[in-house]
Amino acid sequence: MTEQQPQHDGVDRITAQWHAVRPDLDTSPMAVIGRLSRASRLLERGIKENLAAHGVEPWEFDVLATLLRSGPPHVLTAGELSTAAMVSSAALTNRIDHLVEKDLVHRTVDPAHRRRVLISLTDTGRELTNRLVEHHLIGEEDQLTGLTSTERTLLTDLLRRLLLTLGDHTEDPTRR
Repeated sequence: MTEQQPQHDGVDRITAQWHAVRPDLDTSPMAVIGRLSRASRLLERGIKENLAAHGVEPWEFDVLATLLRSGPPHVLTAGELSTAAMVSSAALTNRIDHLVEKDLVHRTVDPAHRRRVLISLTDTGRELTNRLVEHHLIGEEDQLTGLTSTERTLLTDLLRRLLLTLGDHTEDPTRR
């Protein structure tokens, strides 16, 4: 029985080059961070291509999905949407303008607080987002075909621990 040679990725090449010129350095952090960075770029490219096939930009999907996942009636204040979508209020204003033009969201003044703006999905926006999220998950599933269910669980746990170490804390997602 022949033993299969391990495959090498671009980060292996980079860390080998560093080891050749600086064998005194521990490049293991570079191996982890480099792979996370490269994986992020490749995953984002796959997501962008999948959404483009449906005529949607990733930022459009982010705003629409944020509204949909907020639950019925799919309405958030501009501030809540800005925080949830992790974009500045100026960037959000431009995005909302674009989505209003496409009849995917409504922008209204909150009758209870005249200084607050409410953003909601239109019926067209809700229907589109429901279809998109299904295609999005299929695309993400395709991107993860190289990992078993057990490996996905392990990777999820490790990445969560890394994010928490980096300060990415949030409230309990099961509580609203």
